Amino acid sequence: MPKQVATRRTPRERLSPAEREQRIVEGAIAYFSEAGFAGQTRELSRRLGVTQPLLYRYFPSKQALIERVYRTVFEGRWNPQWLDLLRDRSRPLRERLIEFYRQYSEATYRPEWIRIYMHAGLADPALNRRYISLIRRELMPVYCRELRDYCRVRDDKAPVTGEEMEFAWNLHGGLFYYAMRRDVYQIRMEVDFMDKAAYAIDTFLAGAKITYPRLLAARVPVARPGQPAKRTSRA
Repeated sequence: MPKQVATRRTPRERLSPAEREQRIVEGAIAYFSEAGFAGQTRELSRRLGVTQPLLYRYFPSKQALIERVYRTVFEGRWNPQWLDLLRDRSRPLRERLIEFYRQYSEATYRPEWIRIYMHAGLADPALNRRYISLIRRELMPVYCRELRDYCRVRDDKAPVTGEEMEFAWNLHGGLFYYAMRRDVYQIRMEVDFMDKAAYAIDTFLAGAKITYPRLLAARVPVARPGQPAKRTSRA
């Protein structure tokens, strides 16, 4: 009778609770970016190689897991130092904007970020509204005040207006749409992102010289030709 060979079972990978939680979050990001937030936790558990009870031990509900994905993908990639970069008037504004979008795109314009953002907008717009509120609260006031300085607006302490923010969205939203065409529509882009950003910034700043002072003329004093802009401390 042939001798039976004992089979050795592959030991299950041992992870600490923190490592297991991180593995679940990473898997959820990949899964939701593909399937959207309508994807089932049963399928996510199968892909992760864990049971649903184990998944719910770390995240008591699907909504709790979605909330963690949001904080990781969106809030977790926001860098407050970007604001210091934009405020550094020792460098030309064009140079600051190019460097900002280089860093911002590397942190956010990734396939999983773009796809989750689009899925969230369809499934639960509240998540997108939270991120847009972050941009409006943190980024846009700095962005607009630096545009005021660039366009020789004299008083940068006046509150930033909705019209100014909409003007700034022309650039910010246009560069986001590049990433959406690439990562959602799967269109092969003929131009590198940073080349696109450079000439979009050039066009934007050229238009700002003409449009921005007119936009603010009724609310904010603008320097006369040949008169230096009055420097004030930033709020």
